[in-house]
Amino acid sequence: MPDRSRVRITVLRRFAPSEVFEESPVTPVEPLEACKAFRDRQEFIVAENGSMPGGFCTSAWNAIFPTVRTLSFGGNPPWYREKGVAVECCTDGLRPVIFKLERI
Repeated sequence: MPDRSRVRITVLRRFAPSEVFEESPVTPVEPLEACKAFRDRQEFIVAENGSMPGGFCTSAWNAIFPTVRTLSFGGNPPWYREKGVAVECCTDGLRPVIFKLERI
């Protein structure tokens, strides 16, 4: 099996719905704030085996995993000048979380 690198995931920013929309396109069951699963600047390390870090949101993991995998196997997204780096987000359209991924 090819060598894999670890990947650092840093929470760059969590957005509240009010920061994304002037008026919400849907009415939530209860008022929503920024995602509470993460804190801004929180860091996680993906081990060489590529498994989801403990305490990481499963939905966010499913959204960013393809890029984590690419970085862990030495690949690079072609739209960034920096090698081994990417920026991704979860798929929660009302309160997205932006992540920086770095091969380490």
